[in-house]
Amino acid sequence: MTLAQRAMERLQAWPDLKAGPASCGTGRALRSVRDEIVHFHSSRDVDLHLTRRAIQRFHYDLAGSSAIHLLPGSSWVTVHLDCEADVDLLLSLMSIALKAHQAPPADDDGPRLAGCNFHRVTVLPRDTVAGG
Repeated sequence: MTLAQRAMERLQAWPDLKAGPASCGTGRALRSVRDEIVHFHSSRDVDLHLTRRAIQRFHYDLAGSSAIHLLPGSSWVTVHLDCEADVDLLLSLMSIALKAHQAPPADDDGPRLAGCNFHRVTVLPRDTVAGG
């Protein structure tokens, strides 16, 4: 079983999350009553709809993680699952995302990218990045 499959299996046990096809057309999604929250695009790459407000609030912590990839203007973050700690990180961020989606949308200025980050982010395995 891949890390993404394990993460999805664990998240499907959470109340009020429903599985279905991702609206971007690639992979599976989990959604709350109001919004799609997470897209599982491959065995390792997951897009999480964290919201722009939550990304701004946790920007420095997110930017410091080698598993997280941020895209300016996007309300989604890409999580690359290389190990069990990354799955735990995804589950923690999922809690933040669910809470963020309970609040009314922020009325902020600035460009917005529609949809998740799929095809906008290239994720290299950590050993490739570290090896130069």
